[in-house]
Amino acid sequence: MPTSSDVITDLLIQWREGDTAALDRLIPLVYQELRRIASFYLRRKRPGDSLQTSALINEAYLRLADHKNMRWQNRGHFFAVAAQAMRRILVDHARARNAGKRHGGSVKVSLDQAADMSRQLGPEIIALDDALKELAVFDPRKSRIVELRYFGGLSVDETAEVLEVSPITVKREWRAAKLWLLRELSSR
Repeated sequence: MPTSSDVITDLLIQWREGDTAALDRLIPLVYQELRRIASFYLRRKRPGDSLQTSALINEAYLRLADHKNMRWQNRGHFFAVAAQAMRRILVDHARARNAGKRHGGSVKVSLDQAADMSRQLGPEIIALDDALKELAVFDPRKSRIVELRYFGGLSVDETAEVLEVSPITVKREWRAAKLWLLRELSSR
């Protein structure tokens, strides 16, 4: 009996091969997970922020549907790309909202605040995005692990599958990346 993950992977492959009806069958299967990821991001949004969960999902869906030539590998790959799309949407939204505002000085954060930054909109999400870009320059895999785990909500095993590394490697690099981000964000 095929698992939900197998069904999603099969539909992604069918969609990749041009079966547009596969996308219609795929969306109900992935919607709840996309909603969970979007809710995770927006859980701690600022008062007065207009971005809603359904709007984030819809925008991510439009971006995903635009990936007509994407070589979908499996469920984990799909959610990794979805998480990346949501991250870009949130950063774009935060940058647009903060356009014209100047924030001087450094931002001091605790370990707990650094762990929550991916869920906040505004200057913090922009700072986290900038730090992840810096991390990607010298260690792309650690940056990708943060993106998959934090922004994608993938488990250690799912992250390992997407990156084709062992779960132990993911755990080790996840710890190192969190420490680096804490140090980097605290110094800003």
